[in-house]
Amino acid sequence: MPTPSAPPTAAESPPVKQPSILLDPAFLRLWTGATASGLATWALPFVLGLAVFERTLTATDLGLLLAARTVGFLAAVPVAGVLADRHSRRGVVLWAGLASGAAAPVIAAGLGRSVLLMAAAAAVAGAGQGACRPAYQALTAEVVDAGRRQQANAAMTLAVRVTTLVGPSSAALLAVFLDTWALLVGIGLLWLVAACAPVTGARPGAAEGTPEPAAGAVRASFLAEFAEGVREARRHPWFLAGLGALTAVIATGYSATGVALPLVSRDEYGTEVVLAGAMTAYTAGALGGALLMARWRPRFPGWAALTGLAAYGFAPLSLVFPVHPVVVMAAYAVAGIGIELFNVPWFTAAQREVAPDKLARVSSLDFLLSYGLAPLGLALIAPAIDAFGATAVLAGCALVCFAAPATAALAPGARGFSVPRGRGTTP
Repeated sequence: MPTPSAPPTAAESPPVKQPSILLDPAFLRLWTGATASGLATWALPFVLGLAVFERTLTATDLGLLLAARTVGFLAAVPVAGVLADRHSRRGVVLWAGLASGAAAPVIAAGLGRSVLLMAAAAAVAGAGQGACRPAYQALTAEVVDAGRRQQANAAMTLAVRVTTLVGPSSAALLAVFLDTWALLVGIGLLWLVAACAPVTGARPGAAEGTPEPAAGAVRASFLAEFAEGVREARRHPWFLAGLGALTAVIATGYSATGVALPLVSRDEYGTEVVLAGAMTAYTAGALGGALLMARWRPRFPGWAALTGLAAYGFAPLSLVFPVHPVVVMAAYAVAGIGIELFNVPWFTAAQREVAPDKLARVSSLDFLLSYGLAPLGLALIAPAIDAFGATAVLAGCALVCFAAPATAALAPGARGFSVPRGRGTTP
């Protein structure tokens, strides 16, 4: 008679299945706030475009307002990174959301009266948007435990993709019943939701004994504290390499999407259907990629992510040759899937590997470079097309999109987006 086996020990017991992240009230509040901020962000340019259509704003004024918002965004990102590491991340989200919420009705008040007032308010709105980015990123690490962060990041990026569709379309629907002034006030209310919905999480840095400055102690300057975040980023070669690849892809592939795709759609295909179809396919692909990454745990997450990032190269490549419009749309769908295969492991790895008390600063460096250089790419690609031709420029963009992630994959730690054990790092 066989001897009955001993009951499994705690170490041998199968892991307890954790509940879905969508059942976590704290994360749901964070997700609601992030979704509201995304809706407000994507709705504002559309609503201001309606003001141009109604002739209460000129196209030149619209460009000025959007430029002011971008300047505010870029100026606020590094400052917010320092503040979010120095003080409460929840507090930074609150004040950033309140600032953007207050700016929206000021923009409405300036319609037809003062473009300068509107531009100042747009800069404040952009600053609030920029301040939220690194704070939300760091707050996710506080609210969600390490085992569920990939699922949480997938849900957050899924919300971003949904808002790109719902924001403008909702504004268009509401514009049938409401005027521009009321829509701008509604954007302000969305920012209030973004400000007030999230809750404070358990700050890992505080739990690990990070001391608070003594009363009367002199803090380091903002520049010095931001430099600490840069030094932390340098400790992770995979992060610097991945950020370089992401910046290169956004500055070239994103520029091709923003500038060359409308030109090719008009000149080569003679219809705006290719433009609309490609952008819709990209968003649909990104939604699918986010859903995939909510479940999939690749063996080598860094290499999988960089492979996904390289897939963006198919978008400009599809515009090089005279192919059927369906091929262009399929290429953009692949690019959309790929960008989320990169985003979710990228954010998750930063939350896992970066020192908790420097996470917001490192995240601000991420947003500052990857998104900050995108306008430069947009500004240069049209003159480049005029000088060298669309085929050469698009082929060059595709080459950069393929080559930059492949080069980043050679960096130490790139395979798993983690510092290799036993390897020294740059101080």
